[in-house]
Amino acid sequence: MKATIRTQGSQFVVEKGDKLFVNRFPETKEGDQVKIEDVLMVVDDGKPTFGSPTVQGASVTVKILENKKDKKIIVFKKKRRQGYKRRRGHRQLLSVIEVESIDLK
Repeated sequence: MKATIRTQGSQFVVEKGDKLFVNRFPETKEGDQVKIEDVLMVVDDGKPTFGSPTVQGASVTVKILENKKDKKIIVFKKKRRQGYKRRRGHRQLLSVIEVESIDLK
């Protein structure tokens, strides 16, 4: 069974056992289970079920394996011959999740 979900501002096609890197779920710890209700499409035995916009009664249960930070990205701005330089760094907060089950009622 496959499902297309929308979580943390992104869409993913998932199956049971998949591991994903998504933007961090607020106020969660490692080992917590999160139920995602934004299921856009479910494919069960080759029969797709489309939602408008979501499939009623469908949910995906995921387990948070780890909360971590991504690699640092350097943002550098410069205007030539003006003496203007700015250097900033940013590290995105991520959650590593694993799909435990896809439920369709």
